[in-house]
Amino acid sequence: MELCTSSVSGSVQWSRISAFDYRTRSHGYASSSSWVSQRRRKTSFYVMNAASTGALPPTKKLIPRANVRNISGDKPSSALEQLDIERGVCIPFRKYTPEMVRNRVLGSRGSVLSLASRGVEIIWKLGLYWSALMYDFLVGRDEEIVPFRARQLRNLLCDLGPSFIKAGQVLANRPDIIREDYMNELCILQDDVPPFPNQVAFSIIEEELGQPLERLFSRISSRTIAAASLGQVYRATLRETGEDVAIKVQRPGIEPIIYRDLFLFRTLASFLNGISLQKLGCNAELIVDEFGEKLLEELDYTLEATNIEDFLENFKDDPTVKIPQVYKQYSGSRVLVMEWIDGIRCTDPQAIKEAGIDVEGFLTVGVSAALRQLLEFGLFHGDPHPGNIFAMRDGRIAYVDFGNVAVLSQQNKQILIDAVVHAVNEDYAEMANDFTRLGFLASGTDVSPIVPALEAIWQNSAGKGLADFNFRSVTGKFNQLVYNYPIRIPERFSLVIRSLLTQEGICFTLQPDFKFLEVAYPYVAKRLLTDPNPALRERLIQVLFKDGLFQWKRLENLIVLAKENVSKMSSNPALKKNSSQIERNRQMEKKLDLTDTIKDGARLFLIDAGIRRQLIMAFTEDSKLHVEELVDVYRLVEDQIDIPSVALEVIQDLPSVARDFMLSWSDSILSDRQY
Repeated sequence: MELCTSSVSGSVQWSRISAFDYRTRSHGYASSSSWVSQRRRKTSFYVMNAASTGALPPTKKLIPRANVRNISGDKPSSALEQLDIERGVCIPFRKYTPEMVRNRVLGSRGSVLSLASRGVEIIWKLGLYWSALMYDFLVGRDEEIVPFRARQLRNLLCDLGPSFIKAGQVLANRPDIIREDYMNELCILQDDVPPFPNQVAFSIIEEELGQPLERLFSRISSRTIAAASLGQVYRATLRETGEDVAIKVQRPGIEPIIYRDLFLFRTLASFLNGISLQKLGCNAELIVDEFGEKLLEELDYTLEATNIEDFLENFKDDPTVKIPQVYKQYSGSRVLVMEWIDGIRCTDPQAIKEAGIDVEGFLTVGVSAALRQLLEFGLFHGDPHPGNIFAMRDGRIAYVDFGNVAVLSQQNKQILIDAVVHAVNEDYAEMANDFTRLGFLASGTDVSPIVPALEAIWQNSAGKGLADFNFRSVTGKFNQLVYNYPIRIPERFSLVIRSLLTQEGICFTLQPDFKFLEVAYPYVAKRLLTDPNPALRERLIQVLFKDGLFQWKRLENLIVLAKENVSKMSSNPALKKNSSQIERNRQMEKKLDLTDTIKDGARLFLIDAGIRRQLIMAFTEDSKLHVEELVDVYRLVEDQIDIPSVALEVIQDLPSVARDFMLSWSDSILSDRQY
């Protein structure tokens, strides 16, 4: 939801309120910081043992949708349990369960009559639309009239209310369910929703906060700043402090409508399970449960306030990212008051340039912030459309609207990194298995038919190089794959895809020749080389070895890219303008810190016989010593490493290494004696 832009704020009409009636330290991939958000959420979910997903049922053939007969295995005890397994989390306290929705709806007075009338309304309106589609197909004009039918569908969803508007927003990011031309039209629903009357909104604020509006705010805008499917936003000034704030107000009477529609959605889904299993490889109830879970989370503004606090904690040491403060004392379950962000909309390149903002530096900050959310924190903004991202005049990037955020478990993040490693190593069979582990394919599915398609997509896209690579072209090809095979895109990954596509689109709007991957690759390279987490160390080794041979050139490329990331971030204009914050929080990196990597490499060489054998072979491949390659690598890092301090740390670590070496040696002796 759009909270502010300079152009909007300049035209807002203010109303004086008088007497009218009317809530650890960052260490990368597996860091304590990456679980800050989950620290607050520890009553909501726990990380599952990865072994819980290890056992797979007998394999099932993956065949094109047109020929699918039955690809289902043993039905899980519930769709929600299947979602938990895919996510790698267990959620003991849910805001949504099918049973809770059913009990809430059927327990209300007049529920049968309300459900019947609403059901008739939905069936009648959707039936008329479906009949029009069938007529188009029979007369052979179904393709030429698609733009009109897509607009008709968007208007129909608006007419059916907030549940259907949210469903349309979800469908706008689900190529596994709806075709691309319809997706593009439904994207309009993210911004273009009619507001509800001011007097109703002001009454909700007073009811929720328990005080007259004029006692809390000295002024409030007479028009909404933004309106979305679940609520709308006003600009106001706190009477007590004089601070400008954004007030987000939930639409009136929306909760019972949402519950009623979810009950009807899931009832309908139970009749569509067979078709859904054929088309998507999962039952329709699972899709409704994913949708219902996120929708009820967005209805609770206290949860959104917690999301904001989590983002503030994650980015507290990053002077390039602005997250608004939340005022919990003025907020509740239907009202959220947060700091007003006076920024420039990201789709207005002229205004950004006129403000003196370095466009390339701003985009570099934005890409890095997005990748940190995804790969470091595991908590990312699920709706980063242009109305929710702003350029601050000091070069920082600002995010607003945290109702739709998604969490990636440690297990999911590791599998994503695995997929990247398998893509780099061109191991497409394992990449296909990664899709199964992430929930795109039903467990036990035979992935062999999808391997050639994945290979064709990746080689066609990666072969063009960084200059021509873009996520939209890859996603377009992947959408065709999704449409032809029983692949379902899990809701959290549809948000990941939308997030990457949207932010790449913003980059192209501001700077058409901006190369998204030229920023993303150096970031990933730096994490692979410097992250202390053992999981990433293992994946670094996988990247550096291919078919048993050490890839010297790949190591050199990683170092060059990682140095580029450090250089770009340390020289970013946003850092210079926020130098006081840097001094307060932490000194930004000026060099590529490889100290931990060197220490871990030395440790692995001494205690891991397999790694030691591989490295010795790397130095002696093709019956020659690879001294020249080693010298080339050293020249790349010599200006980045303080040799005396690294040597001192390695020496200090020797007792621990010696202990581990002895334990490893004794284990190998005992193991040999057993045989």
